[in-house]
Amino acid sequence: MTDHIIVEQSATLPGVQIIRFNRPEKKNAITRAMYSKMAEALASADDDRSIGATAFLGTAGCFSAGNDLGDFLAVAMGGGMPREVLDFLYALVKSRKPVVSGVDGLAIGVGTTMHLHCDLTVASARSQFRTPFVDLALVPEAASSLVAPRIMGHQRAFALLVAGEAFSGDEAKDAGLVWKLCAAEDVEAMTLAIAATLAAKPPEAVRISRDLVRGDREEIIARIDEEARHFSARLQSAEARAAFEAFMRR
Repeated sequence: MTDHIIVEQSATLPGVQIIRFNRPEKKNAITRAMYSKMAEALASADDDRSIGATAFLGTAGCFSAGNDLGDFLAVAMGGGMPREVLDFLYALVKSRKPVVSGVDGLAIGVGTTMHLHCDLTVASARSQFRTPFVDLALVPEAASSLVAPRIMGHQRAFALLVAGEAFSGDEAKDAGLVWKLCAAEDVEAMTLAIAATLAAKPPEAVRISRDLVRGDREEIIARIDEEARHFSARLQSAEARAAFEAFMRR
């Protein structure tokens, strides 16, 4: 259901597009339809002069638990990363407008790695960032194997992406994954205020400055594709099948 993603422009903050996860009963697990709607919203914002920034938000206590495994595996086990996932990642990386995010609670898998491509992230102290890729006999995705070491350094990136260690809000801020911490009840307001501030700045100056800071996106796209090839191969492995079967039996 595409209403599991709500896309709207703020009524009180001009220039801000909000992309909100709205599937709390499933911990905002992301289906292919949800990926498609988010990709479309990001692409539309690029061509809409009324939008100056996009803000990603979850629900109270949960940003996103990552992929909806049933939906994801229905395609992936047949041979490859679902196209909708890649389209979203490309749209996020190539976005020409600032992207900010607000996290309260769980941020698992791509619910963590997508923040590596956000310009500013706000989180509550009770948030938990975790990427259990290796535990499922898989590999990192979303170019996290390239971007995370640059942001965090090797050891913290290894702890997150390979060891599967959970990062608290404080640890995520120390690692550079999060810009600011605030009370859980203030995450949305602070995130939207940041987005509004960015949207009000001279757009061409923001675009050029952001491009200079972010650097070459083609390198990131290439790493997304490389990871996707490994990810797809791992999905076909006996090791991954056993890990997923054990996970689904829980």
